[in-house]
Amino acid sequence: MNDDDPVLDDPVGSSLGGRHAHLARRLGRAATYLPDVATFSSVSTDPDAEDWADLAKLLGPGAFADMFGCPALPPPHWKPVFSLEGRQMVRPGGRRPGPPGPGSEAGVVELGADAVPEMLDLVARTGPGPFWPRTRELGTYLGVRVDGTLVAMAGERLRPPGWTEISAVCTAPGARGQGHAARLVSALTARVLTRGERPFLHVAEANTGAIALYERLGFETRRQVTFRGFRTP
Repeated sequence: MNDDDPVLDDPVGSSLGGRHAHLARRLGRAATYLPDVATFSSVSTDPDAEDWADLAKLLGPGAFADMFGCPALPPPHWKPVFSLEGRQMVRPGGRRPGPPGPGSEAGVVELGADAVPEMLDLVARTGPGPFWPRTRELGTYLGVRVDGTLVAMAGERLRPPGWTEISAVCTAPGARGQGHAARLVSALTARVLTRGERPFLHVAEANTGAIALYERLGFETRRQVTFRGFRTP
């Protein structure tokens, strides 16, 4: 596993063809997640006209195709929905740590299916990125509660071979500045490293505060990416 690992160039496709295959819909080389899990789609890193046609059939007419960081553009008759500059960040390789020590996850709890309504509410108020009723099925999600109320969370999303993406990092406005995001990302990072995998993440270029936090936690920029979404014909 190194920072040039090609699975990171198509993390959506690598996840859908591997550990998330049970959450995938496929047609030819086109693939997408099940509804309510995620909107991300993949047509590989070198799609041809048939791949785009297969994805259109898979999604249906007038459907939203979230192409994540796919560098290839669809045919001209696909309608652009959004374009957002961002970056992909990874934790540099190195010696694998031992299990997390006692107290390393103090105040952090795992979020199960019963927490989904609270998770959706927190996401709606903070806007960390796409999150749907079944998104938590992609991996482990951790949270911080204050007086029983969920005020911060983060979790595992894309799962290319040997890697786990940390995502949905968010904190309620009234609970910011208390280190919740750093504690959650650190807890997830420790879990990923202990499994013998590497953590990575994606962040919008305009989110300078988050980029600074991730750099303090040891993440480095691997590449610039452009997140794009389209509407199928």
